[in-house]
Amino acid sequence: MIKPFEFYFDFGSPYSFLAHKEIRKIEKKYTTKIKYMPVLLGRILKMAGTKANVDVPIKAKYMIKDCKLWAEKNNILFKFNNYFPIITLSLMRCVLVAEKKEISNNFINNVFDAIWEDGLNMNDTNIVEKLLKNLGINPKIFLMNSTTPEVKEDLKKRTAKAFEKGVFGVPTFIVNNKNFWGQDRLDFALNEAKK
Repeated sequence: MIKPFEFYFDFGSPYSFLAHKEIRKIEKKYTTKIKYMPVLLGRILKMAGTKANVDVPIKAKYMIKDCKLWAEKNNILFKFNNYFPIITLSLMRCVLVAEKKEISNNFINNVFDAIWEDGLNMNDTNIVEKLLKNLGINPKIFLMNSTTPEVKEDLKKRTAKAFEKGVFGVPTFIVNNKNFWGQDRLDFALNEAKK
């Protein structure tokens, strides 16, 4: 048995996808539920005064190779998305709507897979609507619900609160009030959760 911990993520982060796949394995193995914490990576980076890997060409090139290495190591189906960077503001707001409807697990799984396994252009509203329909969700109502002032404000607050807790990038795991940044730190988070 392990203590449940927090997983801060943004769909636009390939490292968040890799961590997500490992977390689903952990949940199954330890019959536990990890708390998914949606945040806006761009906003966090701005608050931290840092740049995204994509904005630093040498890092962007390295990141693609690095993600592929980690995917191979952990036996994860992974395809670097040709439409990267994905603008995730709407998708991250949709997570909050999915939480209210108690379908966030399924929604998160499918959006991550659409971006990082299927290589879909999730910047295209038609593709997002098709994904929602395939999940049995009315896309017009669901997307409209994601644009309410309450949802917008909630995501802003969650992002600001994450930064206050010391989150400066994603994925970040918080367990026993200790932060572990990067999907390659998941083992350390897991060890902490076993204490």
